[in-house]
Parts: sequence; structure tokens; C-alpha cells
Amino acid sequence: MKPDIQKIRNIGISAHIDAGKTTLTERILFYCQKIHSIHDVKGKDGVGATMDFMELEKERGITIASAATFCTWKGHEINIIDTPGHVDFTIEVERSLRVLDGGILVLCSVGGVQSQSITVDRQMARYKVPAVAFVNKCDRSGADPFRVIRQLRDKLGHNAIAIQIPIGLEAKFEGVVDLVSMKALYFDGESGEVIREEEIPANLLEKVEKHREELIDTASMYSDELMEQALEGEVTPAVLMEAIRLGTLERGITPVFMGSAYKNKGVQPLLDGVTKYLPNPGDVQNTAVDLDNNEETVELIADSSKPLTALAFKLEDGRYGQLTYIRVYQGALAKGDTIVNARTGKKVKVGRVARMHADQMEDLDMLHAGTIGALFGVDCASGDTFNHPSLSYSMTSMHVPEPVISLAIQPADNKAQINMSKALNRFTKEDPTFRTKVDPETNETIISGMGELHLEVYVERMRREYAAEVTTGKPQVAYRETITQRAEFNYTHKKQTGGSGQYGRVAGYLEPIVGEDFVFESKIVGGSIPTQYIPAVEKGFASCMEKGALLGYPITGVKIVINDGSSHSVDSSEMAFAAAARGAFRDIYFKTNPAILEPIMKVEVETPPEYQGAVMGLLNQRRGIILGTQDQDTLCFVEAEVPLAEMFGYSTVLRSSTQGKAQFTMEFASYRKAPKGVAEELIEKAALAKKDKSKVA
Repeated sequence: MKPDIQKIRNIGISAHIDAGKTTLTERILFYCQKIHSIHDVKGKDGVGATMDFMELEKERGITIASAATFCTWKGHEINIIDTPGHVDFTIEVERSLRVLDGGILVLCSVGGVQSQSITVDRQMARYKVPAVAFVNKCDRSGADPFRVIRQLRDKLGHNAIAIQIPIGLEAKFEGVVDLVSMKALYFDGESGEVIREEEIPANLLEKVEKHREELIDTASMYSDELMEQALEGEVTPAVLMEAIRLGTLERGITPVFMGSAYKNKGVQPLLDGVTKYLPNPGDVQNTAVDLDNNEETVELIADSSKPLTALAFKLEDGRYGQLTYIRVYQGALAKGDTIVNARTGKKVKVGRVARMHADQMEDLDMLHAGTIGALFGVDCASGDTFNHPSLSYSMTSMHVPEPVISLAIQPADNKAQINMSKALNRFTKEDPTFRTKVDPETNETIISGMGELHLEVYVERMRREYAAEVTTGKPQVAYRETITQRAEFNYTHKKQTGGSGQYGRVAGYLEPIVGEDFVFESKIVGGSIPTQYIPAVEKGFASCMEKGALLGYPITGVKIVINDGSSHSVDSSEMAFAAAARGAFRDIYFKTNPAILEPIMKVEVETPPEYQGAVMGLLNQRRGIILGTQDQDTLCFVEAEVPLAEMFGYSTVLRSSTQGKAQFTMEFASYRKAPKGVAEELIEKAALAKKDKSKVA
């Protein structure tokens, strides 16, 4: 049966670590009767939350991979993706938001807007995803939903407006007052499944009137009809809802719901909010580029009768082959269809179409426009576009952040070596932020990722899922090299070996540039270097950017301008000019006063106030710059920027200094020039390592 597009919602649940995303998803599935009992995230009952189906997730009580599910609420089909909170698994959030129409931003009523909430919000803004906010944990000591709303406005720039106000807070949290229907809602029954509607308690009437007025004022900007009703003093819920919806779709309003997922309060009204205020696939404008028509932008229409365009946004390699998560933007995808991969041009026959409920699969005959499902046994990469054979559309892929940390891994024996390479093949295919390479000098396998936890999880998965026993070396930081001053070059590459030789002369200058990795500019006039050789010169210079002479790390922030040169009618070739460029760069690199750049992490520590001094002291010891501190009732938040190299082992030291009461999160902020002493030490270490290798050789 073809679903009504108006009644489909594709939503993601995103938040900071421990804000309660997976707990909320568990309650949503329970109230939608998708599951019949509620389980805890930490898996105390030996079962664990439905969406955290990986053994590692159950043990650690965290979400590692985003998991998809679907459920039905009041006639609406809701596709949900539960995403991780740790910045190490940021790609999981990125690729989920790439294909979703709406989002629920979950915030803790005590912690409020935290560092990862800011990252998630930035990702939502990148893909223009409208969202509703859910202030969770209103039963916790120190809960203050209105402070969270103020933070949403100040820190994230949202036009956040309360749709509900709480009845009691902390231990006295009983329910919510709905400002649209003007009813008090209580959640009875063993698991909060029975909603009791009452009149608004008399002691809250004044507060309710004030917040309802604010809500009407904000929403009336999006509806003339509501403005007229407000002036007449007779606002109807239907008109108010429509105005909130229009504001939300434009990302002009963020409706804020309140509750406590763990205590089974406030989840059903949030589901109502998802169906009332978040977009259906027809409300969202999605585009692709037409590869047959000069990459012209075309709009995709969520209509099952049109030719197919779909995006593969996540891969999972299971025991039985590759599972490809797919979002159908236009047309329909049925079992037995022949579809074309826009990247490779290969035709693929669809064998099995399914939709996912965590790790369980339900077979379907067809996926309609606007839905999310999975294909089985289709060979492709993450971010590939699939089309009907008559189309040649390609959808832009997602933003993939660069890895900041590396680790050398060594298999224990030959069997582990085979299993390790199988595991690495799978992981790099599944996760674009996880990279692997073999160091040509040491012959070691190097894995790179977004943080210590990211790599730790993959090493653990190798052991568990592939029985690959590996040992790990010391984590390596992804440094960069750069130049700090302008220098001119004039280099001639000459080689005579009987017959035609090699000749190429290049002249110009290098200078530092901000915000770019490598810029090449040709100012050659009069053909002193023939036009056909200029790309070879650029290629030669670009190849030098891969490895700097100080530490052997990539070079960034370089602009190269060539303005002169000469060629020979017989001896010049592309190879000669590429060699001339390489020679010129090697010749001049140390004259540009090269420097080392180190990755700087934004660190946020959450600690009881009595440990604030100790926490700040620890950050200062690690070359940290304190950006600010904020006191919030029982907690103090310290924000700092610290070099990644200094953060190894920080979690252990922090725990022991605060009796295990403090926790921290960190994410990549920027690259910054390393202090002279640190740079000299790094260069010395690199020189010693080189010496040791040459001795072994």
C-alpha cells in the first residue's frame, strides 16, 4: 500500500552525551507499541536498550553506531535514527542528518546546552534540518527548563519558545501544561501510558498566561490569521498550531517540549509535536545535479510515480553481506528493479528491499518516495546516488571531518593479520572518518580517527568480531607543517643521459595563506613555460605537500605562484617540469621558516564546584587556555582549548583528582602553531626515530 506522504516523518534524535537520546527512543518505541517492555540503557537487566544492540554499546552504556527504526503514531509513519553523542562518532550524526527531514534536539534540564549540543546544532544548520527541542530529565535535582530555553537563544541563536511548562520540578515533577490546548497533562499507569487531562492548577495560571502570550507573539510572525485572532483576543488551537508549524519549517522557531523520558513523562506530547510541527518529505526541498546537463541543479519531487533517485547514506557489513541504508527522494524502489550507480555508472539489480528495526530486518516489496530503508547485497560506497536508468542525477555527499589522531597496530600472528585486514577493509568502507594506511618506512599499519575512544572501539571490535588479536602502539597526533614567510625560487632541472634528456626551469615565489591547504597560481606570460606543462608543475608542487621535511606530516597553508621559467624544444616534458617543481620546493622549503601546527581540542569539563580549582590546574598543566567558566547550581562548567598531544590519559587523571565526579568532552577546534620548545622536541624525536630506522636497515 502506498503511504500518504503527508503522514511520513523522517526524524533524528541528536544530543550531547548522556542527555537521554536512547532512553527517549526506547520510550517512543514503547508508546508506539513497537516494543512491549522498556529496558535500561546501561543494560542492568541484561537486555539493554533496543537501539544499542552492539555488545560494546550495552557494556559501555553509550551509542556507537546510529541505528534506524520505524513506528506508527496516530496514523503517522515515523522513521527514527538514534545517533551517538560522542564527538568521536560524529560521522554517524552527520550522515543521519544528511538524509533526515526533521530532528529532535534533546537537552538535559540540568546540563543545558553543552559542547556536543553545539556541534549537533551546527550539523543540523549545515543540512537546514528543522528541529523541535526536548528538555529531558526535568525530575533531576537542579532542573531548570527555562534556563535551557535561554541558553538555546543565547548560545545557539535559536528562536526557542516553550510549548509546555512543567508542573513541579525535580522530585516534584508531575506533568506538563500544554500551552496550545491549555490543558494540564499527567502521565499515569505503570509506564506513563495513560494520559490524564485536567484543568490547569490555579497556582500556575499566571505563569501559563505569560508564556502563552509569548508563544502567540512569536508564532504570529508567521501567520496573519493568528495575528488577527490575537488582536481580537480569541486564539484557536488549530491556527496557533499551523503558525508554529510554518515557523518551525523555516527554522524560524524551535518549539520546546519538556519531560523526563526515564520517568515516562512528556514523551507522548513530544510525538504529537513531531507529527504536528516537523516536515513531511514533501515539505523539504531536495536537490541533485544532472550529470548529463552541465551539472545543472534539479529539484527532486517526493512522488513515487517519478523516475527513481535515492541516496546510500550508511553501509554495514554483516555476516551475510553488505547492508546499504538508503533514502528514497524521488520515485520508488522495488525488489527486482534495475538501478544505476551515478558514481560508477554500473547497473545493479535490487535483490532484497527491507526496513530496519535496530538490528532486525523486515522485508518489503517496495520503498516509496520519502522513506528510509535498506538494500541487501548491493555493492556501493557511502554517499553514492542510485537512479532509474533514464536519469543521471548525483546528490551532494556529506561533510567528512579529517581524522586528528593515529595509532600503530600490530597483528599477533599470521591468522590475526588476515582477520585484521578483513576488519580494516570493512571499517574503512563503513566509516569515512576511519582511515588506514601502511607506513612505507616502518611497514606498520596506522589507523586514524576522531579520538581515543573512536580507535579504542574499532580495536575492540577487531578482537570481538574478527578474532584479530592486535597490539597497539602509542597514539600519534596528526600534526601539520606550514610556511611562515615568503621566499622566491628559481630552479632548473637538467638531466642528460644520451639521447633526449630532461630540462625544465621554474621561477616564482611561495607565501603563507590562511584558510586554504594549497593554492597554485600561474602568472606565466609569453609562453616561457608552454601551457601544456603548467598542470605538471602544479602536480609536482602538490606532491610535495604530502610530506614536510620537518616531521614528515602534510604541509598546509601554502600559496605557490609561478611567474617565469624556460623550456627546451626537445628535452622538456611533463616529467621534467614536475621534477623541476619538486626540486624547487625542496630547495626553498627551509628558507620559508617552516613551522609545526598542532591540533587544538575544545574541551569542556563538568565538575562539582569544589573541584573547579583542581580541574583548571590540570588544564593549565596541559598547556590549556581557559576560555571561561560557568556555575550552574550543583555543577560548574569549565571550557578550555588544549593541544590534543597533551590530552592522552587525561580521563584517568581527571577521575582521580575529582573522586570520579567530573566528566569531560572534547572536539577538534583548529590547528595552531606549536610553541618553539614543543616544535624543537618533536623535530629532535623525528630525527632520532629516523636514525634508529637507518641503523635497523
